[in-house]
Amino acid sequence: MKKTFIIVLFVALLLPLSVFAQGAKEAAIDETKPVTIQYWTHEDPARTQLETELIAKFMADNPNITVVRSTQASVKQIELVQTAFAANQGPDMFNLPIENQYAYITNGRVAPVDYQAAGYASKQDLLDKYMDGVLDTVTVDGEVYGLPLELTNWCIYLNKKVFRSAGLDPEKDYPKTWEEMADISEKLVIRDGDILIRRGFDFRYPYYLTFFVPMVEQLGGDLLSSDGKKAIIGDEAWLKALTYMQQWGPSGRNLGSPTYKNARNLFNQDNNDIAMAHTGLYQQGRIEKDNPAFFKSGEWMVIPYPTFKDAVRDVAACYYGHFFMVNADSDPAVQKAAWKLAGFLLSHGEEYLTRGGNIIQPTKALFASDTLKNMPYSQVFIDDMARSHMIYYGENSAQIQTQIRNAVESVMLSGVSPEKALATLRASVQEIIDEQ
Repeated sequence: MKKTFIIVLFVALLLPLSVFAQGAKEAAIDETKPVTIQYWTHEDPARTQLETELIAKFMADNPNITVVRSTQASVKQIELVQTAFAANQGPDMFNLPIENQYAYITNGRVAPVDYQAAGYASKQDLLDKYMDGVLDTVTVDGEVYGLPLELTNWCIYLNKKVFRSAGLDPEKDYPKTWEEMADISEKLVIRDGDILIRRGFDFRYPYYLTFFVPMVEQLGGDLLSSDGKKAIIGDEAWLKALTYMQQWGPSGRNLGSPTYKNARNLFNQDNNDIAMAHTGLYQQGRIEKDNPAFFKSGEWMVIPYPTFKDAVRDVAACYYGHFFMVNADSDPAVQKAAWKLAGFLLSHGEEYLTRGGNIIQPTKALFASDTLKNMPYSQVFIDDMARSHMIYYGENSAQIQTQIRNAVESVMLSGVSPEKALATLRASVQEIIDEQ
C-alpha cells in the first residue's frame, strides 16, 4: 500500500527540528524582556469568556508578556496546528486531543514542562497535585511534556420529552445495551421517506477511537496486541461491531449516519429532532447558554454508555485529554512565559468547571470538591470514567483513527461487507504500526 500524501505530510511536520531550542534552555533567560505568546485553542464560547478575563489579568500582572489567543473549530484546529508545524511556524502554546497531540512529544516538537515557571516546586510537586496516572500520558523518558486543560469522557444525554412522545418512560426505558439502543431508536425516529426528520440517537462521528474501539473491546476484541506489534485483535468482536454499524446506517435500519448533522449540536435546541446525544459534562454549559429554558426545565438527563448484551468486558467510552503544550522551537523566553501562562490558567480549575465550559481538570483537589460533586449528573460521568481508559494515543493514532473511520463508513455508506472492511482495516493498521 502506498503512503498517502497526508501520512507523508504528518511525518514530515513532526521531524525533530528543535535541538537548538532544547539546548538554549540551559542559558540564562531574561524574564523581563517583552515577549508575545501565540496561544491556539479550540472554540468554546464559555471558555473563551473565562480565558479572556484570566489572560487580561495575567497580562496586567506581567506587563512584559502579550498573549494572542486564537480559536478554531476542533477538527480545523488539528489541521491548522499540523500545517503550522510543518512550516516551522507552530504556535507557542496550544492544546489538542491527546491522540492528535502525542506525536508532537515523540518527535521532539514540544518542550518539557518548566515546573517552576508553571508554579510548581518540582516535578514531584506537579505529580502530587494530579490524579494518579493522568500525567503518564504525557511523560516520556522521565520528562513531563504537557499540563491537562481537561480530561473528558462522554456519556449519553437524553431528552425526556422526546421519549414520552413515543410512549416511553425515560427513567425506566432508557437503553442499557446497544441492542436496546437500536430498538428504542426505531421507536423514536421520524422519517420522511428515507430522510430522518428525528433520530433517536446517533454516534459521535468521526471520533472512532473514542466510541467505536470500546464497543469492540466490550465484545473481547482489541485495537492492538499487548506488545503493540499486531493490529486488530479478535475477528468476531470486530465483525459484530462493524455489522452493528452497518445495520445502524442508511442501508440497514436507517437510524443514523455520518452524513447528518452532529447530534450533539442539535440536542441543545430541543427541536424534537434528536432524543439522545453522546457528549461530555461540558455540554451542560452549552445547553445553559444556548437554551436556558431547556436547561432549567428538568427535561433532560444523562445516562451511562451502553454495552452489548453479550459483552465480556464492561467498558465505557474512552476518555481523552487536551494538554497545554509549548513549542520547543519558540524563543526560550517565550517558552518560559508560556509555561507561566499555562500554570496560571490551570490554577483556576473550579472556574473552568463552573463557568469555563464545565470542563474537568483532573486535579485531586477538584475531584474531591463539592463543586464537581454538585454538578448535575456528574456522578454518571465519574462512574463511567472508572470503567473506561485513556484513548489510544500512540504517535500514529491519528492515522489509525482514519483507517477505522474508513472501515466503519464503508460498511455504513458504501455497501462494503464487514468481512472485506475488516481485512482492509487490518492490513492498513498493520502497515502503519510496522512503519512506526
